[in-house]
Amino acid sequence: MIPEIGKEGPITAAVEETPFTSETVEMPSLTYRMDWERKRISSHTDGLEAVKQAAAKILNTLRYEHLIYSTDYGTEWNLVLGQDRLLVRAELRRILTEALLQDDRITGVEELSIAFNGDNLDVSCTVVTSYGSFRVRKEMNGDG
Repeated sequence: MIPEIGKEGPITAAVEETPFTSETVEMPSLTYRMDWERKRISSHTDGLEAVKQAAAKILNTLRYEHLIYSTDYGTEWNLVLGQDRLLVRAELRRILTEALLQDDRITGVEELSIAFNGDNLDVSCTVVTSYGSFRVRKEMNGDG
């Protein structure tokens, strides 16, 4: 290691290290509010509303489809669409839980409900977050 040279000669004082703590600091969830009906971004949202918006985005984004997102972001609906209903029931819990738990604010997925109506699929569940819980619902037809 080469010593630093200051006006008074070599700098020999030890650098103080900050002690490591295992406490996690919660990052703010402030983000832009998406107006889904008008397809515009307006104002800001925070807390539970921001998590609701994030969950909706996750459920409406196909995993691996967009390079802007990491490979952990989105839902793999294509794995179950058009498959046998027994396989769909078994895989949906894993697919939804894996997708939603990528957001650190979401702590669990409960009360999963799956209903088939012909070729249509209706999935709903309760998303448990650090701000509270809310229900999400996703409807899909046999074509995706």
